[in-house]
Amino acid sequence: MTISRALPEKLGIIAGNGVYPRLLADRARRAGVEKIVVAAFSGETDATIEQHVELIEWMRVGQLGRLLKFFRSQGIRHAIMAGQIAPKNLFDLRPDLKALMLLGKLKERNAESLFAAIADELAKIDIDLLPATTFLEDSLAQSGLIAGPKLSSREEHDVELGWNAAKEIARLDIGQTVMIKNGTIVAVEALEGTNDAIKRGATLAGKGVVMIKVSKPNQDMRFDVPVIGVETVRIAAESGVRVIALEAGKTLLLERDAVIALANGSNISLVAR
Repeated sequence: MTISRALPEKLGIIAGNGVYPRLLADRARRAGVEKIVVAAFSGETDATIEQHVELIEWMRVGQLGRLLKFFRSQGIRHAIMAGQIAPKNLFDLRPDLKALMLLGKLKERNAESLFAAIADELAKIDIDLLPATTFLEDSLAQSGLIAGPKLSSREEHDVELGWNAAKEIARLDIGQTVMIKNGTIVAVEALEGTNDAIKRGATLAGKGVVMIKVSKPNQDMRFDVPVIGVETVRIAAESGVRVIALEAGKTLLLERDAVIALANGSNISLVAR
């Protein structure tokens, strides 16, 4: 696989939850990265990643100083953020001194400002935070119908309406997902995350609801990149979602073949635009 910059010999992964960090580690290894080390978070990171990397250090969410010290001790010069942190853990934060100092400088505490500040701290010790899609470029959704039946004109209209609303809430850094049915927006994602927004929208609107997930208008590809995986499609199927619309070239389809198979088997149209 080719990437846009020189292949790093060592890679640090800041690992949130889900399969994303493990898939990233495997792809990086296949691409030729010789040493992969992981900063893992208790109660978040899937422990199975230990079998895919050279070294892992477990820490609490909020131990920024420990994360920086760990990467520096391993001679890391390139790092990638992969996977989310559960919102509840962001409110149960026990920050160390380094994190406290960082938080004290922030006027707004949203995903964009927090991750950008962490990227700045990494840069201070000569660690380059790479795009979250590095090594996974072929997992980016391509434009068009990916799975399921063609959309009806009503569903096409809902995607159009929901798209504009989703772009606006993404611009305001509220969330990136909107649920809509028959021209009515029934749920807007906020801190609860995509999966809970799906459940809430389906509870309110019933079967046949349309889900739209987009990137931010000025998406920083180093973090908070939209991701669709098997778990999200499974929840959508159980909730009676009819259409999942996502942004082509900006959304990662993790375990693509499994996602497509599940969408087809659940009569969910998966479309990128």
